Amino acid sequence: MAIGLIIIGDEILSGRRVDQHFPKVVQMLAARGLQLTWAEVLPDDPARITATLQRTFATDDIVFCCGGIGATPDDHTRQAAADALGLPLVMHEQGKLNIQQRIVQMAQDAGQIADLNSDENLHRLKMAEFAEGAALIPNPYNNIAGFALSKHYFVPGFPVMAWPMLEWVLDNHYADLFNREPHLEQSVLVYEAAESALTPLMVAIEQQFPRVKVFSLPSVGDANTRRHIELGVKGEPVQTATAFIQLCDELRKLQVEFKPT
Repeated sequence: MAIGLIIIGDEILSGRRVDQHFPKVVQMLAARGLQLTWAEVLPDDPARITATLQRTFATDDIVFCCGGIGATPDDHTRQAAADALGLPLVMHEQGKLNIQQRIVQMAQDAGQIADLNSDENLHRLKMAEFAEGAALIPNPYNNIAGFALSKHYFVPGFPVMAWPMLEWVLDNHYADLFNREPHLEQSVLVYEAAESALTPLMVAIEQQFPRVKVFSLPSVGDANTRRHIELGVKGEPVQTATAFIQLCDELRKLQVEFKPT
């Protein structure tokens, strides 16, 4: 089962904000024995968002989408999701009720009485307009829900809202996938060796162990670390453990300096 992440926002691509979703999603998936398969960052461009969603809706992937579900002019994700599926954008009655409850609570906290028919509060209800048939994703921060469509889960860009909402999706919809495939990862640091000299060994390991992937992460070093390559294996635990032993044996034969990470 492939899992994807879409991050939407001009502010990410311009550098005005640094994305926090990617590392957090990787972390929350790893804690459940899952792994992110792909990720994309998109601008606040309705056509591009729609085209991307058309492509991903056509797959069986689980897709998390962060950003663009507010009610300001640069929030296009709700409409794009509807357009991608050829569905009308409709008011979700429970989503509407959630927003109205939030408006009333905010007014009470300020010692005021909410006018649910004011232009401002009516505009806020746009955040409950989703593609027809969408399901709600509860938002424990302010009760303004995200929405789900065809294994796609749309949440706000704010981490304080998005992260617990995504964890709710995982725990309530995909618990049966947790830790389904045992996984082991082991690596060494190889010093002062050329990656090209290690490539035949990497190829041989993958050919011999079909359920194992070899990875190679070169580093040019810095003031505190010598030039090195993190060389490792990952995959099915039994094959990975055997592959790692063989990897180390072959490195000794090559007479290169290495140490376990």
